[in-house]
Amino acid sequence: MILTVTLNPSIDVSYPLEHLAIDTINRTTDVRKTAGGKGLNVSRVIHQLNHDITATGFIGGYFGQWLQHQLDIEGIKHDFMTIDAETRSSIAILHDSGNQTEILEAGPMLSQDDANRFLTHFDTLLAYADLVTISGSMPQGLPPTYYTSMIAHAEKQSVQVLLDTSGATLKNALGAPLKPLLIKPNDEELSDLLKRQINKKDYAALKQNLQEPIFNGVSWIVVSLGADGAFVKHNSKFYHAGIPKINVVNPVGSGDATLAGLAMGIHDQNSDEIILKTAMTTGMLNTMQAQTGFVDPSQFQKYFDLVTIDPY
Repeated sequence: MILTVTLNPSIDVSYPLEHLAIDTINRTTDVRKTAGGKGLNVSRVIHQLNHDITATGFIGGYFGQWLQHQLDIEGIKHDFMTIDAETRSSIAILHDSGNQTEILEAGPMLSQDDANRFLTHFDTLLAYADLVTISGSMPQGLPPTYYTSMIAHAEKQSVQVLLDTSGATLKNALGAPLKPLLIKPNDEELSDLLKRQINKKDYAALKQNLQEPIFNGVSWIVVSLGADGAFVKHNSKFYHAGIPKINVVNPVGSGDATLAGLAMGIHDQNSDEIILKTAMTTGMLNTMQAQTGFVDPSQFQKYFDLVTIDPY
């Protein structure tokens, strides 16, 4: 079983507009509301591709009840820890030929008791997990070392962690004695970690950057290149994963879908090539759907066959 962690889930609201007009009224009739948060996007894709998952995190209030009801409708297994505060909402405005504007609530304020109770809850779930994904931001009140603590708890039960986060939480995870198996930074996050500007078009420089001491102990580093695919380090091997040109309908959640593909491939103990082709395919399929964190399984093989994996 793959355990997906979303500490800060949300109701994701998507507003497609032909053009976002400022300081006036914008109207839309095509509103989509989804049980969201990065980890739940991961959960949905894994579930749609017939892998066993359990979703967990903090949940609370009427919005939390609605979110769990939506997961029940979709058949996605979940085991959240209930808190008193209300689960957040996130708004994505899709406008102007593929551009998007996001309004993200910070999430509930948690207590130290909430934090401690969840680690106990997490330990219980780890007993049944083969692999863990941890995604996205944290609710207010949790220290930036909280993901690091979760990785340590997983290590005690010999469960590996795929971590998709940024900023202080990522820096703390990389500085801790026990590392995640995989991280998935983009070029901006790499620039922040290395304190210098990273050019994602320069693969030779990327290869050098990924060998910096800050990444020691992390087996997989997957750097998103957008339409150019991904540049990847797995232990001492490097790859460029190339993708075909596709019709992008909604790019929101494509990184989460990519993480889902990585999780499934690693869980199934596939080769590097199959793992990366799976991840690129799930990422592409998500962008071709209007709904966030959705893929069409019937299209999987077609686009899987179009992905190229070249050693670098």
